[in-house]
Amino acid sequence: MDINKLMKQAQQMQAGMQKAQEELATQTVEASVGGGKVVVVATGAGDVQDIKIDPSIIDPDDAEFLQELVLKGVQEAITKGKDMASGEMSKLTGGMNIPGLS
Repeated sequence: MDINKLMKQAQQMQAGMQKAQEELATQTVEASVGGGKVVVVATGAGDVQDIKIDPSIIDPDDAEFLQELVLKGVQEAITKGKDMASGEMSKLTGGMNIPGLS
């Protein structure tokens, strides 16, 4: 086993992973809940960028419903972003389960 070759491969993988993480920070996913009444946009890095709420569901007497929809939308968007990130990292690692990357 050539240790220099192994080190070079590790460096290439690390550079590829850093580039993928930078790209994921700019890629977005969208989660729509409540029949499209609440839409949340998040990055592959898990940052929520936008929340759109259809004014027709804003009811001052039922704020709890809107809160639940927003929370569900945020959770779904973050999950989609993590799934996208996991898929990209899996491509780089060849499916190997490397601790700290998932």
